[in-house]
Amino acid sequence: MPTNQTLLYFIYVLAAASVILAAEALYVTYAKRRSRVSTINRRLNRLADEVPAEQALQGLLRERGLTNSGDFLFSMVGLNRLYTQSGIIGNPLSFVAMFVSSGFVLALVFAFLLHFSAIFSMIVFLLTTFVLPFFVLRRARNKRIQKFAKQLPDALDMIVRSLRAGHPASVAISLVAREMPDPIGTEFGIVSDEITFGLSIENAARKLSQRVGFEGLQLLSVSLSIQAKTGGNLTEILSNLSSVLRERQKLRLKIKALSAEGRMSAWIISLFPVVMFLILQLIAPSYYGAVWNSPIVMPVFVIFGSLALFGVFIMYRMVNFDF
Repeated sequence: MPTNQTLLYFIYVLAAASVILAAEALYVTYAKRRSRVSTINRRLNRLADEVPAEQALQGLLRERGLTNSGDFLFSMVGLNRLYTQSGIIGNPLSFVAMFVSSGFVLALVFAFLLHFSAIFSMIVFLLTTFVLPFFVLRRARNKRIQKFAKQLPDALDMIVRSLRAGHPASVAISLVAREMPDPIGTEFGIVSDEITFGLSIENAARKLSQRVGFEGLQLLSVSLSIQAKTGGNLTEILSNLSSVLRERQKLRLKIKALSAEGRMSAWIISLFPVVMFLILQLIAPSYYGAVWNSPIVMPVFVIFGSLALFGVFIMYRMVNFDF
């Protein structure tokens, strides 16, 4: 009997130890996964996989449509630059193939299921394949540049404080790469890695300007180039550049606030005819009667539609400022 009781206690101990070890394994797994998810930027996430720094750098460049040396991959430099500056990651060919397949499917749907004409289906295919990706990339690039512009003054201030503490410029840049989130964290991390592998700081800044497309980085590249050739106080240069960029950001926000009424008016004036036309087509399809059968309907629509688009463009230019 005592032997059986001892065996029972031993089984209880093993069961308790198993539960504790299982809970610890689950906690360690969850904590490791959460630490990777909470990694501050994509470059640190790659380095967390214990990938060599050079291989991580090449992976970051290739997923942005660049070669291992940071140059543009395709001969169509304008499109390659737009894709790189948009911040979209992945194979550019896969990005194009996604829109081509989507355009093909939509064309088949309009042609065979909705019974539209072949010309209309072809127009849908061309718009989805060639026009839509361009607008997607432009929108992604503009949003990324705006976010980068908000982060850059803080990054420059961090570099200035590090330089005043006695650190070299490469260490100050790597500090930004560790402490700031994307997009500026990964971009400055690429700069730090390029400097580590032998590229000069002014050339790394020039490539950074090409990857991002923000005009403030051109000022940074020129400042670093002049400082490297003629000398000077780098901390004072970067501090002044940070102040200039911050004041430009304030001015841009002030202009956006002052032009908000004009932009809202432009949206209302532009969308009102289209919305009213759709409402009439929905509640009273026969409202226009036999007008649709007239041969001058389509030319009139094309002419006035073109004038309306031209008016929208004029209003857009009136409420958007480049400075």
